[in-house]
Amino acid sequence: MIDKSFLHKVRREIVGINAKVPLIDGQKVRYINFDNAASTPSFKRVIYKVKEFLSWYSNVHRGTGFKSQISTEVYDEVHNLVADFFGADKDNNTIIFVKNTTEAVNKLSNSLNLSPRDIVITTPMEHHSNLLPWRDKCKVIYSNLDKEGRLDLEDLEKKLKRYRRKVKLVAISGASNVTGYINPIHKIAKLTHKYDSRILVDAAQLAPHRPVDMKKYNDPKHIDYLVLSAHKMYAPFGTGVLIGAKDTFEGNKPDYTGGGTVKAVTLKDVIWGDLPDKEEAGTPNIVGALALGESIKMINELKWLKIIKNEEFLLNYTLKQLQEIDEVILYGTMNSGELTEQVGVIPFNIKGLENTLVASILANEFGIGVRNGCFCAHPYIHHLFGLSDEEIKKVKNDIAKGIYTHKYGLIRVSFGCYNSPSEVDHLIYAIKDIIARKKAGVDLTANYEFDKEKAEYKPKNNINYDKYFKL
Repeated sequence: MIDKSFLHKVRREIVGINAKVPLIDGQKVRYINFDNAASTPSFKRVIYKVKEFLSWYSNVHRGTGFKSQISTEVYDEVHNLVADFFGADKDNNTIIFVKNTTEAVNKLSNSLNLSPRDIVITTPMEHHSNLLPWRDKCKVIYSNLDKEGRLDLEDLEKKLKRYRRKVKLVAISGASNVTGYINPIHKIAKLTHKYDSRILVDAAQLAPHRPVDMKKYNDPKHIDYLVLSAHKMYAPFGTGVLIGAKDTFEGNKPDYTGGGTVKAVTLKDVIWGDLPDKEEAGTPNIVGALALGESIKMINELKWLKIIKNEEFLLNYTLKQLQEIDEVILYGTMNSGELTEQVGVIPFNIKGLENTLVASILANEFGIGVRNGCFCAHPYIHHLFGLSDEEIKKVKNDIAKGIYTHKYGLIRVSFGCYNSPSEVDHLIYAIKDIIARKKAGVDLTANYEFDKEKAEYKPKNNINYDKYFKL
C-alpha cells in the first residue's frame, strides 16, 4: 500500500512537479518524469538553500574575508556530511569532489598506477563509465553474467582465485542502470579482500535508492572506493563524489595539477598539498557541494524505509500490469519475488515497434518522459538480447557507417521517490493505447519524421522550445 502522507510530502518538495508540456495535438498536460535513472529533479529546499547561500558565496581556502570563511566552512562541512552519510572510515578514507561519477572513475583509474600486466575485473553489466577508463591502462577481465543479466559470483571467485595477486581491483556497479539489479556489494567486497584485492562500487544508481555503508577499514566487507553523482540524488548542480583509500592518493602526483593542489612551488620543484585538496584542482564547485549536502539532509529526513517502500510499491504495481500485457516484452528476471534486490528500473519493449518510436509517442502524445536506447551500457544490452559475436560486430559496423536501423535497444522506466501510482496508471493507459492503435492498423509514424543522425523520431510540427525556456 502506498504511503499517501509520505507521497504528498515528497511531491511538494520536487521542483517542476506541476510543469505542463505541449503535446502534438495542441494540448498541454502535466509532465510525468519516469527518467530518474538519468537524472532527478531538484528538491525545492536544495534550491532555497542555494539561493540563501549565494549572498555569502566566495572562493574557499586561504581567503581571510568573512564570505570566504563562511564558504570554506560550508564546503569542508559537506565533505564530513558525505562521509557520514556513506559510512566512510574517516581515518582511512578521503572524500574528493569531482564533476560526476564518470570523472570519479577516471580519476581513480589515473591514481592506481596500473601497468599493462595488472588486472581489473569488471562485468558486462557496467555503465561505459566503469568500463572504458580501465581499458587503456591494464588488462580487463569480465566476470560472467547469468542469462537474465545477474552477476555470477561463482565465476567472479574463480577469476579472483585464478589471477590472485595480479588483480588490482574489482570494479562493479551497486545497481544496474538498465535492469535495476542490486549487486551484493558487501559479499563481493569480502570475497575480493579474501584474494588480496580492492573493490570499487559505482553507486550512481544505488545511492539515490538504498543506504550505502562503506564500513570500517578493518571490516572484511568494507568498500574501498565509492563513486556517485549528485544529479541523480535530487541535487543537479554538477557535483560528483569519489570516496577512497587515502593511501591511493597520498604518494601520487594528482591527475590534474594547478591551483589548490600544492603547498609550495619553485621553478624546479613542487610540494603537493594534503588530501582532499591536492585532488580537487582549481576552484571547486562550492554551490554543487552545498546542494548535495542539503539533498542528503532531505533524504535523511524522508527516511530510507519510506523511500524504499514507495519505490518498491511502484515497481510491483507497474510490473504486475505490464506482465498482463501480451505485447510487452520485459527483460531480465522481473520476478516480483526478487524485487527487494532491485531498484525502481524497468526495461521493456513493445512487440513490433521500435523503442525510439514508442518513447517519442509517450513523450509527444502523453507527456511521459522515459529513456530509450542502450543507456551507455552497450555490452549489457547485447547480453540481454542474446546477440552472437557476429551480430554484435554487424551492429558496431553499421553504427560506424551511420546506420541506425538495428532494433537492439530498450525503453526504460525509472522511478524516483516522488512518483505516484496515478502516474503509473497513465503510463499503462498510454502503452495500451499505442498497442490498440497498432492492432487497428494505424500508422503510428504519421506525425513523426526519423532523424537519422540522432536515430530518433521527432514530431513533424516542430515544438518552439524558446516559448518555454531560453537563455
